[in-house]
Amino acid sequence: MAEPVLLYEKKAKGRIVVMTLNRPDLMNALNMELSNRVVEGFKTFAADDEAWVAIVTGAGDKAFCAGADLKERAEAEKDGGQLPPRPLVSPLSERFNLWKPTIAAINGFALAGGWRLAQQCDIRIAAEHAEMGISETRWNLAAGWVHDLTRQMLLGHALEVALWGDERITARRAYEMGWVNRVVPKEKLMTEAMRWAERMLSLGPRAVRNLKEILYRGYYMTPLEGQSFATALEQNLAGMEDTREGPRAFVERRPPNFKNR
Repeated sequence: MAEPVLLYEKKAKGRIVVMTLNRPDLMNALNMELSNRVVEGFKTFAADDEAWVAIVTGAGDKAFCAGADLKERAEAEKDGGQLPPRPLVSPLSERFNLWKPTIAAINGFALAGGWRLAQQCDIRIAAEHAEMGISETRWNLAAGWVHDLTRQMLLGHALEVALWGDERITARRAYEMGWVNRVVPKEKLMTEAMRWAERMLSLGPRAVRNLKEILYRGYYMTPLEGQSFATALEQNLAGMEDTREGPRAFVERRPPNFKNR
């Protein structure tokens, strides 16, 4: 039997999910099957109360994801046909009401739709050899999903990668732009991603999700709207067992034991 195009694994007693795009011979390009599996994977993660953080990566060390499978598209359009609409993961957090943290472990090329997938994650950790780019202008293709890229980098940098997409940028350049959070040797990539994920398990999960939602939604609000929204959202921490556990652990000088209750 053929291997699944997306590997979905649970680690750390189910708290950490690792989703691996698994078409390494085709640079983990997104065909319709893989696109559907990625959407299903995020839906499963969002609905899983046991899972607190997710890592997304690609099989092998050549590519995180090279974008849409253009061979599949060309074949479908050869006789005047067309592919059905591709399922969307953007905007990931708002689309799936997903306020748990997500990490992209960029293990190689992250191009076009591969950039798009990494863009939807909250944290991006890249291997030193990784190269990235939004190459749609090179082929006269659409990339409307760049509309919120300025949430993650300055406008001038966003214009550089979107308009001059015929040239890839290095992991180091992406770090200089503020888009990548860490650059590490390729052999340490998943270790670093897991380190970030494991840190998350010691933090208050509801507080983490509240702050993520405040930052994402507040970006589009006026200051007064944002403050009102944030204040209202903070109220769902009141009365939680975890909210009592945090200060108690501080006083007792021990790590807190959060249960998301």
